Amino acid sequence: MPKQSLLRSKMFWVGILYFAQGFPFGLFYDVFPVHFRQLGVDLREIGLLSLLGLAWTIKFLWAPAIDHYRHHRRWMLAVDLAMGAVSLYLSMQAGFGPPVWIAIGVFTLLSATNDIAIDGYTIEFLDKKELGLANGVRIGMGRVGILAAGVILILSDYLGWPGAYTAAAGILAVLGVVCLYAPREMSFGVRKPLTLGSEFAGILRRPRAFTFVVLFLLGTLWLINNAAHWSAKLEGFWWYACAIAGALMALSFLSRDRSKTAKNNETKLTEGPMFGALMEMLQRPYIIPVIVFVLIFKLGDSSMGFMVKPFWVDAGFSATQIGLVSVNLGLVLSITGGIVGGWFTDRVGIFKALWILGLFQALSNLGYVWAASTLPLASSGAPMLAEYKMILYGASAFESFTGGLGTAAFLAFLMAIVNKQHSATEYAILSSVFALSRQLAGYASGFGAHYMGYAPYFLLTFFLSFPAYALLPWVKKMLGYAEQQKGWGQE
Repeated sequence: MPKQSLLRSKMFWVGILYFAQGFPFGLFYDVFPVHFRQLGVDLREIGLLSLLGLAWTIKFLWAPAIDHYRHHRRWMLAVDLAMGAVSLYLSMQAGFGPPVWIAIGVFTLLSATNDIAIDGYTIEFLDKKELGLANGVRIGMGRVGILAAGVILILSDYLGWPGAYTAAAGILAVLGVVCLYAPREMSFGVRKPLTLGSEFAGILRRPRAFTFVVLFLLGTLWLINNAAHWSAKLEGFWWYACAIAGALMALSFLSRDRSKTAKNNETKLTEGPMFGALMEMLQRPYIIPVIVFVLIFKLGDSSMGFMVKPFWVDAGFSATQIGLVSVNLGLVLSITGGIVGGWFTDRVGIFKALWILGLFQALSNLGYVWAASTLPLASSGAPMLAEYKMILYGASAFESFTGGLGTAAFLAFLMAIVNKQHSATEYAILSSVFALSRQLAGYASGFGAHYMGYAPYFLLTFFLSFPAYALLPWVKKMLGYAEQQKGWGQE
């Protein structure tokens, strides 16, 4: 029957899961700020709310728990019900104080945990040949879930905020129950991992492994500080942090295991409950150039993205024009590009799709080079001609569509190279590496556009898209290695 065939469709469940992932994200970024501003909360306090979104950046820290205890669908149900409970709590609050801060912090931790469970489940659920289209559906339904949170804003005008939050709680509860009825997770053999103490002791006695862990933790600390900015109040903080890290690495070298079984013991570290997935990744061939590839594949796209909206403003476009074309139409084209890119990826393979769709992604930057070279800035006093508008609208449309193309192939690549037994943790780590590149690009983009001007800077971002191509030979080898190991962890 049609209903049964729909429930058996993997793409149907991917759509449901990523709608469920996007909805709480939309509540945090779109609903909470509006509510609190209506309460008269200071803009500075609302801005500080963004710090709580750090949970999505550092979610790899507790992703090993999902891999260890598994039962992804139960995790989804539990955190959705818990987020619903937080929403009900918010419906009973009349002000904005520390309890509300704590409640929202708990909400973001739960939402990030939901992301971990959904990503891990999806990677196990899909075959390699389905990853392209699945990520196209993922992009689209994730955005739809974010937009659906806007319904809560509309309801607030009719039901008040208590009624709106109660409706949000109901939606979250329904999503949790629906996710529970997704197909059963993949079966793995019973694992007997190391204890946490044994894992730490083993890592300390292996300088190479310990160095990677220390660098990993320093990177995590940098991500946290990037959001909180508390190191600015502690003079010389990073000097002390690096000195302590160096001392610990020296201690590891002095206490290293010199026995003949050291190599075998290092292999056992992949069974560790905290850093086992990281150790497993680092022991793979080609992993270092592949991590660099993950960092820089979308560098050109990310470097330009932060400066696109300021360029629209400086070119004299109103907020309404920017929202209608760059945001709303851009969203539709991005979703369309993701689906088309996913379909193309499944047709030609991930490797070929990466470099072909990556090329289209880079070419879209040239559209903004043309626009920035042609359009006079509003400060010049020149009139905004219709042809100027069409140039920028066309550049925006092409950039949104090709961005979706490249993202679908890239996410399929990330899913294809993780070990399914550590899928939640490894994907969370790779996602954070990718997020790191976006943050670094954001820092540099303002300086580049300021000192070079829009057109020269946009041209530079076009060339920033190509260093990743030098790493494609290792990417191809890693995909081949992953294909050989596609039974990772299966019983």
